[in-house]
Amino acid sequence: MKHIVSRDNPHFKLLKRLCNSGRERRKSGLIILDGMHLLESYAQHIGHLDEVIVSRTGLEHPEIRAFVECVPQDTKVCVLLDGLYADLAQVETPSGIMAIAGCPKTLRDPDVGADAVLLDGVQDPGNLGSIFRTAAAAGVGQVLLSSACAQAWSPKVLRAAMGAHFLLDIFESEDLPTFLAHYQGESIVTSLEAQATYFSLDLRRSIAWIFGNEGQGVRPEVSAHARRQVKIPMPGSTESLNVGAAVAICLFEAVRQRREEFSAAI
Repeated sequence: MKHIVSRDNPHFKLLKRLCNSGRERRKSGLIILDGMHLLESYAQHIGHLDEVIVSRTGLEHPEIRAFVECVPQDTKVCVLLDGLYADLAQVETPSGIMAIAGCPKTLRDPDVGADAVLLDGVQDPGNLGSIFRTAAAAGVGQVLLSSACAQAWSPKVLRAAMGAHFLLDIFESEDLPTFLAHYQGESIVTSLEAQATYFSLDLRRSIAWIFGNEGQGVRPEVSAHARRQVKIPMPGSTESLNVGAAVAICLFEAVRQRREEFSAAI
């Protein structure tokens, strides 16, 4: 283990740049994993962690201590004074352990025949992470993001998704209209002006669901490529739903319909 006790330490300065700068992470091809759950998920689904960073207090926690003692010999372990670790952590209550790892690469192109979630300008990291988690839970294997979306692999999005990144193919800065033009299944965008509700649709075939920016919604040049527009009925007085909630409602209606079809088949 390497112990760091000074903010002037060159390696600490490197760690701080990685934690604070999206440009630095993209340049190096690295991501920051904060908390035991993310570290364990990455190790299970992706593999090797480059470096594990723990606070002195964190190292006293039995679960963290056991994890650190079992990391492979080629994984660096760095122990920081609590104050230094707090400088790196981006939450009020630090977890006590984080890691640096290579950003997973999607080795194939988006699948125009499979379920997909398309996000046009979703900018809140919490919303983005929640959507990834919902997509993974609903069995959707790919998410396509326009260039106006938040950075998919930022620490905040990773924390919100709780490991869902490692179960998905994530495509950033995608040309959504081009994907939709070639898509072989149904493509659906939610709209407050639509006449049909999502309850009225047959969702048992492959679907590309399209959701937009928290304030502006889906751009017209993207929604124009959707084959169907539907609304989510809201008998209450609110004007709209959080985009993360809208995604969950739509994806799990498809799950319900497909489960019923499967049950009927047996």
